[in-house]
Amino acid sequence: MLKKNLYTICFLTLLLAVMGGCKDFIEPSLENREVILKAPANGTESNKYQVGFWWEPVTDALRYRLQVVTPDFEAAVSLVKDTLIEGRNKFEMTLDPGKYQWRLRAENGSSVSKYFSAGFIIHESSLAEQRVTLIAPGSGFLTTGANVSLSWNKLFGATQYLLQIDTENFQDETRLVFNQAISGDLYLFNFPKDGTYQWRMRAENDTETSKWSETRIMTSDKTPPGIPSPQTPVKGAQVIQPVSISWSAVPTAKKYKLYLYKSDGVTSYPGSPLVLNTNSYAFNIAQQGELVYWKVLAIDEVGNEGLVSELMNFSIQ
Repeated sequence: MLKKNLYTICFLTLLLAVMGGCKDFIEPSLENREVILKAPANGTESNKYQVGFWWEPVTDALRYRLQVVTPDFEAAVSLVKDTLIEGRNKFEMTLDPGKYQWRLRAENGSSVSKYFSAGFIIHESSLAEQRVTLIAPGSGFLTTGANVSLSWNKLFGATQYLLQIDTENFQDETRLVFNQAISGDLYLFNFPKDGTYQWRMRAENDTETSKWSETRIMTSDKTPPGIPSPQTPVKGAQVIQPVSISWSAVPTAKKYKLYLYKSDGVTSYPGSPLVLNTNSYAFNIAQQGELVYWKVLAIDEVGNEGLVSELMNFSIQ
């Protein structure tokens, strides 16, 4: 009887574990889920051209399909926006004055909810009441490239856009890195040198200027990190496994690439090169009597790779 009870307990434990893991493989359906739209609410009227769309997150949703039309979905004249939004429950865009309707549905890998919609009106207003919305790049952008493509949303009533770029947070507008009026909504900026830059934008016409956009940060870094200096084991050492391979830390390095070769100095060990977050590695896959060669290089935050270190070797006792 005791043995039977033990079998029953084991079976139930296994069944619960399997049931608990099913959710990892079978997605819950979104077909009957409600998407609660927060803003702009149905019937909203505004004189702001910047519209912030906001909704309550839906459990088990991976993304949301947002559509905007004018004037409404029953008699749509124009599809203004159709986009998938992942990982967040907010979206911002700039619209011209007019009557609009937006709708949203939740999606995951195997199902979608119904669409939920709301209508709103944007009234024509002074350009001075508006603010330019920046599109790309996002704040904190890092690049090894010589240039970057800047983009922003156009504003109704604007004839040009004043683009300012600086390295000193616009403290002295007479000494900016870049200060030029642009007619469109895109500009390719060439970095004069490595560094961290701030950029912002405002819209203008013959009589008015808008408010400044947010300020975003971007960094250009084309300078590779220094060369790591091998530390252990010393060249030609005879060692036992595991072998602690180490090298000096490079100040600007975020990770390292370690190359490991077999006795011929050409054939790589499985997994080589290894990308590591520390300046050491425990090596334990060689055969007794093998000669192991290794070298390492540093990689900075942007992805620049430095020069490779001296080729080192050791033998396994």
